[in-house]
Amino acid sequence: MKTYEATPARRVAFLGLGVMGHPMAGHLARAGHQVTVYNRTAAKAQAWAAEYGGRAAATPREAATGADFVFACVGNDDDLRAVVLGADGALAGMAPGAVFVDHTTASAEVARELYGAARTLGIKFIDAPVSGGQAGAVNGALTVMCGGDAEPFAAMQPVALAFSRAVTLVGGSGAGQLAKMVNQICIAGLVQGLSEGIAFGQKAGLDMKQVLDVIGKGAAQSWQMDNRGKTMVDDQFNFGFAVDWMRKDLGLVLDEARRNGARVPVTALVDQFYADVQAAGGNRWDTSSLITRLK
Repeated sequence: MKTYEATPARRVAFLGLGVMGHPMAGHLARAGHQVTVYNRTAAKAQAWAAEYGGRAAATPREAATGADFVFACVGNDDDLRAVVLGADGALAGMAPGAVFVDHTTASAEVARELYGAARTLGIKFIDAPVSGGQAGAVNGALTVMCGGDAEPFAAMQPVALAFSRAVTLVGGSGAGQLAKMVNQICIAGLVQGLSEGIAFGQKAGLDMKQVLDVIGKGAAQSWQMDNRGKTMVDDQFNFGFAVDWMRKDLGLVLDEARRNGARVPVTALVDQFYADVQAAGGNRWDTSSLITRLK
């Protein structure tokens, strides 16, 4: 059970109630904040309000009106622009001094664009993608990497800790998104290595669950090994972070690498391996399904 630090109750909005946003908004309500939610599918917002006792709004602007902090977790750059900009967007309802916190995994480019749009209105913008997946959101144990200015970050950090275990400012606008790209690069290579190791061990006739127990106590240990290794052995993939989402994230990485000149050959290769998994019907499988290519 999540234990919440005592913080002053704030008026907050949450935009986007998918597998991540729904529990994240729930933790804000349980921590004592006054929460208004918006979701493109209105029935989801109404169901959330019935569950947590908050309020459902018809538009992002309505949800954001009067809020000290507006949190968002939507699908991609275009989805983010749709809930932030325009006559019905969140910025139209926010007062100067309010803080918009974006938990979408999006591009650094859109983060800087929206930072600028908010700044012209006297509104603060923090890009704050998360790591920890659906389980982390449900358990209130996400890791949040943030880009933006120090003052609004310091104001939002204790509020965001309702659904997080760590909320860290890593640089200026866009830096949070770039840090998330580093996170996904590391995961992609790690999952491919774990897949190859398990497939190799199975071909060699080893009891791979026993082997994972042994090597998991040494230098090969990782979150992926601890949480996905044995389910990979059992060909169980109907949970966790979907392949479609990973390909979206790796697309952001590859686009940014083309802009900044970084060389990411393994990441580009693993991205194509995930395309193979999609072609085999694994769009919604967990990213550990990478091993299916090797069996």
